[in-house]
Amino acid sequence: MWNKRSDEGYAPKPPQTEPPRSAPALAPAGPAAQALPLPASPAPRAEPRPPMRQSATIGPSMRIIGDIRTHEELLIDGEVEGSVESHSLITVGPSGKVSANIKAREVTIFGQVQGNVEVAEKIAIREQGSLVGDIKAAGIGIDDGAYFKGSIDIIRPEPKVTTRPVKADARPAESHVEASVARSG
Repeated sequence: MWNKRSDEGYAPKPPQTEPPRSAPALAPAGPAAQALPLPASPAPRAEPRPPMRQSATIGPSMRIIGDIRTHEELLIDGEVEGSVESHSLITVGPSGKVSANIKAREVTIFGQVQGNVEVAEKIAIREQGSLVGDIKAAGIGIDDGAYFKGSIDIIRPEPKVTTRPVKADARPAESHVEASVARSG
């Protein structure tokens, strides 16, 4: 009754066939072929991808006791005791509790840190963040509502030493100029 097909008058359609996709389209032959331009299909270009930034996360349910050293960005949202070192950015998330000395290129604190922080560039203590310890950094930002107890040592980045070529004694050059002037005159 339901979904029954009556075979009366039912003739299945023959399957439609398509030309193979790999076969090239044939252009008309003769003088008309020369007059029709072929459609230009540009080759697909691969879009350059920006390099993916590597990052690691210590989640809220994790507790790590020991030393952490990394070259990638690090988000700490759990508990860490010991020392933390990175050549990149360290972020202490809102759930993060760190009892460690931190050394990094840049540090952002949303959670709690107890320990000294040494930063090559900038440290930022955000609104709900707290830091009890000494800071040694080139730049610092403390938001309203943040807590900080300790000392601050602002460091200046060391200027890059450039070597200038030392000029030879000027006297031989002057005598050379005089000699060339005497010859031409």
